[in-house]
Amino acid sequence: MSRSSALRYYVLSRLLMAPLMLWLITTIVFLLLRATPGDTVDAMLGTRASQAAKDELRAQLGLNKSLLFQYFDYIGALLRFDLGKSLTTQGQSVWEIIGKFFPATVELTIVGLAIALVVGITVGAISASRPNSSLDATGRLFGIITYSIPMFWFGMVLQLIFSVGLGWFPLGTRFPVTISPPPNVTGLYTIDSLLSGNFEQFAIAIYYLALPSITLGVLISGIFERIVRVNLRQTLQAEYVEAARARGIPESKILINHALKNAMIPVITILGLTLAALLGGAILTEVTFSWPGLANRLYRAINQRDYPTVQGIVVFFAAIVSIASIAIDIINAYIDPRIRY
Repeated sequence: MSRSSALRYYVLSRLLMAPLMLWLITTIVFLLLRATPGDTVDAMLGTRASQAAKDELRAQLGLNKSLLFQYFDYIGALLRFDLGKSLTTQGQSVWEIIGKFFPATVELTIVGLAIALVVGITVGAISASRPNSSLDATGRLFGIITYSIPMFWFGMVLQLIFSVGLGWFPLGTRFPVTISPPPNVTGLYTIDSLLSGNFEQFAIAIYYLALPSITLGVLISGIFERIVRVNLRQTLQAEYVEAARARGIPESKILINHALKNAMIPVITILGLTLAALLGGAILTEVTFSWPGLANRLYRAINQRDYPTVQGIVVFFAAIVSIASIAIDIINAYIDPRIRY
């Protein structure tokens, strides 16, 4: 099989796996939500509502049907790209909820990931360039600690120190209620404020974004530190690096121009998957900082037993993760021909 044929076969197989993956995820979410304790109708009407009112609402929501028919209705709606309507926000569609809350999650994720890359790659490179030294030990300790600390605990500690104790940062929310947010173009306050030319709003958006993004970025940076350190140490022992040293090239240039570039290939894979996972898994950070993102909205929907909203948001996040996973696999297949065989 030629390289181009192998690549086409690999890409096609990954594309065909995506619908199966999404179907499994949506099915699991559907079954788990029906297995959780509590009744949606009781949550909406209260336990003191009459049985007739409960039966009428249950019929309106389709909850009086058998589980199998509910599942078929659910899958049929997904095939029409209909994520349903919220049970707790007066019939607001799930797509409207995603459009309203997802930009805040994207903004927090991108800034947090940028901080994680800068910190993780820097610490990992310093640690790998000084093997078995105090800097190396410090870098390894940093990676272990940041990877192990619970995110919600770290966020609360930072809030107690820098928000409650020192008063340097605001406590929760995304923008002060006394100031109008920038005009909604992308939904990202930092971008929208720059597009409107309002640098005061940009500074305010960064100010409110700083502490939650630092929390997210520092804890994720441990992943990149460990990957960069391991791969960079292996690369620094390669023959072409030894040849560069023999030609008298300074160690700093060898590290940046030769070794670090090759060591960054695995980071690309982790970067894409981490970005996708953060978009759907920033719930602890958003809840801790009262950040009005989609993950926080998902948390509220779970507490309210809002089945359509929970299902729709989870399916949306699952689609993002699946698309990112396929894109990363295809990019790696182009970069490294060994993946295709």
